[in-house]
Amino acid sequence: MIRDITLGQYYPADSILHKLDPRVKLTATLVFITALFVAKGWPGYLAATIFLIMIIKLSKVPFAFMVRGLKAIVMILMITVVFNLFLTPGDRILVQVWKLKITDTGLRTAVFMAIRLIYLIVGSSVMTLTTTPNDLTDGLERLMGPLKKLRVPVHEVAMMMSIALRFIPILLEETDKIMKAQIARGADFENGNLIQKAKNLVPLLVPLFISAFRRANDLAMAMEARCYHGGEGRTKMKPLVYAKRDYMAYGAAALFLAVMITLRIVL
Repeated sequence: MIRDITLGQYYPADSILHKLDPRVKLTATLVFITALFVAKGWPGYLAATIFLIMIIKLSKVPFAFMVRGLKAIVMILMITVVFNLFLTPGDRILVQVWKLKITDTGLRTAVFMAIRLIYLIVGSSVMTLTTTPNDLTDGLERLMGPLKKLRVPVHEVAMMMSIALRFIPILLEETDKIMKAQIARGADFENGNLIQKAKNLVPLLVPLFISAFRRANDLAMAMEARCYHGGEGRTKMKPLVYAKRDYMAYGAAALFLAVMITLRIVL
């Protein structure tokens, strides 16, 4: 389960999405998320499905690798579906068991909410899987550039977000190793009630936090030893420059959002 989480991982491939400017991918991801909340009814979600399939094909990332990350949110997905299924009122009752009612509106809302959540995870994964942490930092810093006028430490914020994203796969791998080591020593993370399971996590969390602090301290010392400083006056080996494909990607994202808004207004 731990290794199934793909958030923060980079999948190297020779695709047009990997070659796009990180600012384009960040903006397109925000547009896709906005479009999902704009979507209304089956036509909107059908358009989102077609767009997402095209993006996955262009990324050249195996579909199985991308879907593997959904295993980590199965519990959240089930809770969301159950809450919307039983707690959403509607005009027509489909099934009633004691005080629990499943209405037509509740069923439709639960299905759309599940689709939206899955598409959010997959769409965000496409961005992280096709963008290196360094490019992601540069893209965030350039997009948040106007905030410098408000004295927001843009470079520091972008760097912290990038480092946090980069550390996710490392910490997940460390968690998997510690869990296997504790299981070999007789620890049980599966059986028992909720309180017992929480107590069993202590031998896992303590070494994990120690390892995380040690890694963070090593990274800070390495950056300080190299006299690292960001922001003003710092040059870049690969400055971000827009190409023709980037403008075409902006146009495709804008067209997709326009289609989603049109479908919501018309239908």
